[in-house]
Amino acid sequence: MKIWFDILTPKQVMFFRRAITLLRNRGHDVLCTSRQYREAVELAAIKKLDLTIVGSHGGADRYEKLRQSASRTHALAEVVKRYSPDAAVTFSSPEGSRVAYGLGIRHVGFNDSPHADAVARLAVPLMSRLLCPWVIPYAAWAKYGIAKKDVTRYRALDPAAWLKYDEAPNSGQNKKTILLRLEESKASYIADKKLGTRKMIDDFVDNLWQSADIVVLCRYRDQIAEVQARYGNRVQVLENVVDGTALVKSAQLFIGAGGTMTAEAALLGKPTISIAPLQFHVEKYLLKSHLVERAANSKLLIKMGKKMISDEGYRQEQKKRAARILANMEDPTERMIRALRL
Repeated sequence: MKIWFDILTPKQVMFFRRAITLLRNRGHDVLCTSRQYREAVELAAIKKLDLTIVGSHGGADRYEKLRQSASRTHALAEVVKRYSPDAAVTFSSPEGSRVAYGLGIRHVGFNDSPHADAVARLAVPLMSRLLCPWVIPYAAWAKYGIAKKDVTRYRALDPAAWLKYDEAPNSGQNKKTILLRLEESKASYIADKKLGTRKMIDDFVDNLWQSADIVVLCRYRDQIAEVQARYGNRVQVLENVVDGTALVKSAQLFIGAGGTMTAEAALLGKPTISIAPLQFHVEKYLLKSHLVERAANSKLLIKMGKKMISDEGYRQEQKKRAARILANMEDPTERMIRALRL
């Protein structure tokens, strides 16, 4: 069987990597396409995942998003037509969805972010089957034009796909390290609404930089330059793409303005604070399960941060709680392979 994966983000590199290995080991022919996007391409190289690069990320501007997406759809159609796959797998790639639909290819799609309206509108209606975590209600997908019978929910959060098989030991370092992950500022669901977390991060850095090492993980080159200029030597900005799981394990506290690494840190049992500009279904589950705390303002963020980084009892309890919850989650990869009807 020939299977085509369109892999657009670092999360998707991690999420699909094991499935690709299993499929190839079982004798299937797999093509992996991507686009020019710093974090995804560099992480794929670290993880030794071969990608065929087609097109580029459109940035934050609406016109550039449209232009790059249209250009990529055309180029991707040529690549995929030549490859002639039996099935397509994407994590709601708009271009992948359009090409699969246009060429009549069965499309198994994933999505854990119905709040990302633009991507869902472009991708979900064209899927043959949508798979998602069980914490997302069927009703969340109804407005995107997919029938309930075509939605499969798995009892896991997406990071379980790689964390259940991660054997790297937790870091034993004693130094207090806070890992801060910035928001996906060029995503349409954030860029269009002018949402941001700058004031909270400013105040947090001002209050804690002398008592802990603050490591900032940016998404884009311009984010890196902006953070370096804004905070100077008060924080360490990672300029190169790194293995996010290993990085989370080396920290004593994780603060996330996005979704995937917040869930990953929580399932690894790290004290985790969400400062995401929007709330979403996965985060609501993490809050209800006491794996994550949410800070809505600077004062609360500073208070939580100081307590979590100094409370060893709390850290040990989080590890136990997370291990128990992760152990009870199923493997999304197995659901994916079953959905391909191999």
